[in-house]
Amino acid sequence: MIGNSSFKVGIYIRLSRDDGNIESDSIISQRSLLNQYIKENNYSLIDEYVDDGFTGTNFERPSFKRMIKDIESGKINMIITKDMSRLGRDYIGTGELIEKYFPNKNVRYIAINDGIDTFIDNTNNDIAPFKAIMNDMYAKDISKKVKTSLHSRMKEGLYVSGRCPFGYMKDPNNKNHLVVNNEQAEVVKLIFDLALKGNTYHYIAQKLTKRKIKTPASYYNYVWNTKCSTECISQEYGVWVDTTIKAILTNRIYVGDVVQGKTKKINYKLKKTVKNKPNDFIIVENTHEAIIDRDTFNYVQTLLPKNVKRPEKKRFYLLDGLLYCGDCKHRITIRYQTKTGRSYTTCDYYRTYSKYHVCTTHTNNYETLEKVILDNIKDVCKNYLNKNKIKDSIGNIKFEDNILKIKKQIESLEITNNKLIETLDKNYMNMLKGIIDEEQYIRITENLKQEIFNNKLSIDNLKNEQINENKVDNKQIEKNINEFLSLENPTRELIINLVEKIYIYQDKTIDIIFTFNNVT
Repeated sequence: MIGNSSFKVGIYIRLSRDDGNIESDSIISQRSLLNQYIKENNYSLIDEYVDDGFTGTNFERPSFKRMIKDIESGKINMIITKDMSRLGRDYIGTGELIEKYFPNKNVRYIAINDGIDTFIDNTNNDIAPFKAIMNDMYAKDISKKVKTSLHSRMKEGLYVSGRCPFGYMKDPNNKNHLVVNNEQAEVVKLIFDLALKGNTYHYIAQKLTKRKIKTPASYYNYVWNTKCSTECISQEYGVWVDTTIKAILTNRIYVGDVVQGKTKKINYKLKKTVKNKPNDFIIVENTHEAIIDRDTFNYVQTLLPKNVKRPEKKRFYLLDGLLYCGDCKHRITIRYQTKTGRSYTTCDYYRTYSKYHVCTTHTNNYETLEKVILDNIKDVCKNYLNKNKIKDSIGNIKFEDNILKIKKQIESLEITNNKLIETLDKNYMNMLKGIIDEEQYIRITENLKQEIFNNKLSIDNLKNEQINENKVDNKQIEKNINEFLSLENPTRELIINLVEKIYIYQDKTIDIIFTFNNVT
């Protein structure tokens, strides 16, 4: 029999956040128990391995990895834990360690409270796999409870993310409530103002960087890894990038809404997350003070598609980002020719795949095209949007009727869904009372759930349509038109306020899609 002095012992201690504040599982409690056991059995303690705050559902733990390295090097040949759950809660991984890895490395493993000792043949060792499964089930149950609790808090409008969005900070009196960070909020307002003027993500990012405005990453003390000189990238201010600008401009948090549940973990054992479908997002409106008013936010969303793919150029073009090929519906780009000193339009789809003849060139002299389009817009404004026709041309009465119609449709679908949910509950009670059998219950339940799901999709679509309808601002349109007609050289901001898209056909036909309804 091998004497106790021949064992080089390492004690492993682990406490997960999921274990709560149970005193018996604390680091101090585990250490005391293990040291007492070593003393009573006259073992030689070589090292201690502690993972505080690490889950047992995987083995990506720093001290655990160090322990494995010490086993490989021969520094230790015996592991003692309080119980098997401290070693791990993943029954597959824990089983591999106890049944294969430790015996292969001639390592003795003892779990004190479970009575497991791999160097002694006893019944406790035989039931070790079942205990590993129970520990795994416990971890899964804890994961479900945490997930349910988080979802419940999200639905109440409580902010549960660890880091606050740029422009906000956590309420000192309530960590689940956001309050405005005035310094950052001014930057958010500036970004939206620049977007309202028709600027691209890239332009806005460059402007903020040049003005040495701190990025969100800089506020979180992110360290820039770059070969660039300090004059190029400042560690203090950072560099604004397109994706950051886009994230801010499209985030509903700035109108006072909380949008959570955008991602989910694949399972309780993995940290990897996947994106949820937008219909599965948890959205609660008006939970905190808004930085951007809702009308401005909604209007910016209509401008973003016009600016998002405009490349940065040395030359400014008034209609850049608004031109589309009328035949293939792809974008039309504007290019300057040094030899001629003129700018020309080209179908981007044709230019990319010219050898496949998927479209035609759609070449036009840009200066001439711009003049024709501006004259056309002025004609529409003069002929169809004069003060005597504004109400009819914008379709104000029709607009208000449509809003009311959408609202009634949403209310009707919500009432229907509430009744369907009540029917679901009654259906379950009918099965318990024996009125219907289990097969009927499952079939009826599936049909009801599908109908509820379809109604929710319809409600979401109607709400999006409602948002689009609300984007129409009659007074603002009239103001934009009057300003446009008064200027000899209109600004791009005015143009994108009036024009949605401009289609150019190969036969030189021009079709202008306005942001408002006009009469012919």
